[in-house]
Amino acid sequence: MSVRLSFDAQEQQLDVIHDYLAQSYWSPGIPRATVERAIANSIVVGAFEDGAQLGFARVVSDRATFAYLADVFVLEPHRGRGIARAMIEALHAHPELQGLRRWALFTRDMQPLYARLGWTPYPHPPERLMVREDDEVYSR
Repeated sequence: MSVRLSFDAQEQQLDVIHDYLAQSYWSPGIPRATVERAIANSIVVGAFEDGAQLGFARVVSDRATFAYLADVFVLEPHRGRGIARAMIEALHAHPELQGLRRWALFTRDMQPLYARLGWTPYPHPPERLMVREDDEVYSR
């Protein structure tokens, strides 16, 4: 794989990331400024080849106890090459994300990928997990 990974937030191509996320099932219509702020306040990894961004993932964390993996994607023409796996493994190995008690993520359809990387379904009764969501936040 000739893909290069970068943790440099400044290197991430905001247009590529925003275009993908704004059309994704998990953040339809997300404003560009929100994506920019999310990148600035996360640990990010991007996958690049010949100067073009092929994939992206980010982690929100206190860097001590908890990490939330979010916005993982690989552009469709580049899927099936192990890029998502490489990005996630790079985040797992990131020096600022060591010794954490818990990682979390939400996914509709990628459970098999995450399972191969050591992720498991939430082991406790669903009543323990609570969320506060505003599904209209990007359309207001």
